[in-house]
Amino acid sequence: MSETGTAAQGAGEEHQLERSLGFRDLVVYGLLFIAPMAPVGVFGTLDAKSHGAVVLVYVVATIAMAFTAFSYAQMVRVVPQAGSVFAYARVGLGNGAGFIAGWMAMLDYVLIPAVAYLFSGIAMEALVPEVSRWVWTALAVVVTTLLNLWGVRAAARVGFLVLAMEIVVLLVFVVAAIVVLARDGAERGWLSPLSGDGTQGAFALSAVVGAVSVAVLSYLGFDAIATFAEEVTGGSAKVARALLFCLVLAGVLFVAQTYLAALLEPVSSAQLAAEPERQGSAFYDAVDASVGTWLHDLVAVSKAIGAAFAALAGQAAAGRLLFAMGRDRRLPGVLSRTYSGVPRVALLVSAVITMVAAVWAARRDDGLDHLVSVVDVGALTAFTLLHASVVGWFVVRRGGGPVSWWRHALVPVLGAAITIAVIVEASATAQVVGAIWLAVGLVVLAAQARGRRVEGV
Repeated sequence: MSETGTAAQGAGEEHQLERSLGFRDLVVYGLLFIAPMAPVGVFGTLDAKSHGAVVLVYVVATIAMAFTAFSYAQMVRVVPQAGSVFAYARVGLGNGAGFIAGWMAMLDYVLIPAVAYLFSGIAMEALVPEVSRWVWTALAVVVTTLLNLWGVRAAARVGFLVLAMEIVVLLVFVVAAIVVLARDGAERGWLSPLSGDGTQGAFALSAVVGAVSVAVLSYLGFDAIATFAEEVTGGSAKVARALLFCLVLAGVLFVAQTYLAALLEPVSSAQLAAEPERQGSAFYDAVDASVGTWLHDLVAVSKAIGAAFAALAGQAAAGRLLFAMGRDRRLPGVLSRTYSGVPRVALLVSAVITMVAAVWAARRDDGLDHLVSVVDVGALTAFTLLHASVVGWFVVRRGGGPVSWWRHALVPVLGAAITIAVIVEASATAQVVGAIWLAVGLVVLAAQARGRRVEGV
């Protein structure tokens, strides 16, 4: 029996999660974390970087992330436990690699909710400028934390209503954009979102690849579904289906909205590249100029609420990761305590860390830039170890029976190559922070190994 299993059984029910989630709940959590209108905030940046081929960027990014989703689907059937990539790397590569995978994923799971809370605070400050953004940010943390402490099922129900609202707003945008395009025509060529608008020269594949490293941020969070593996009714196959379904659906939504926004965009990609201060509001500006202020305000309200609940899903995933690492004695054991099937200690620790990061960033003019620059490195490093885990378990250890060379070798190797390439394309700040975080994790791992040797003596 594994060390994890022994620890969990010895501790009794207080270390067990309640199985109460169905397929719809998993999809809700995944889409909440991703956010159906995630491209709104980065549309201008991607348009400028890709020379106008913003839709092609999301097509490539969806295909790239599909390799990671497929590897998750392979491993969740092998290790249907909370902790996601931490548990998978531990089984496929060993305890040390498992700890590092979980450690790097923490950087992602803690900071992505902080970014989402900050987005919510910024949007609310724009609507109610009398109240500072840090107050709105802190309030969003408190409200969503209370929902998470209430229980995963209750949070999923409320999250479903918020997700439905976001999708309705997205559909309103799609219908309004189609009406405007049918009536007034497009500002750019109909195929330009795939081939570029030509204002920065000929089509450049390198520009698209560079933009993909930013677009990947829109997808981070679909993997959070795997952290709920111990709370699902009906087996781990349901988790695998939800992972793939969420990624495909998100890709379709991202492609549709960026295609329409690009056709409505009156500003060229060259202008956006020359005036980076216009990139953040490019989506809103295009909507405002073509459809009207009413849709601009509707999208802003939807983003304010949706961002807070994206953070709710992220905080829940972070709590499950801390719970799993505590249960496996890789972090303090108190993190593995549950109350009525809810890992409340882990959730509160996650909430406190996220609150500090989000409020700190909300009180600084450059806080958002600091957070956004580092959120993807932790996740992409963990994804790389996930792909290695598939090869380690199925090909090296032969733990899954007959080897399928395309599922257990080709796909994960290509997936790892993609995630490494994206890390290489990340900003220097992100790479430095990721390297420092990794170094700290290695020190902690070495200290744990030394402590266990002493205990053995």
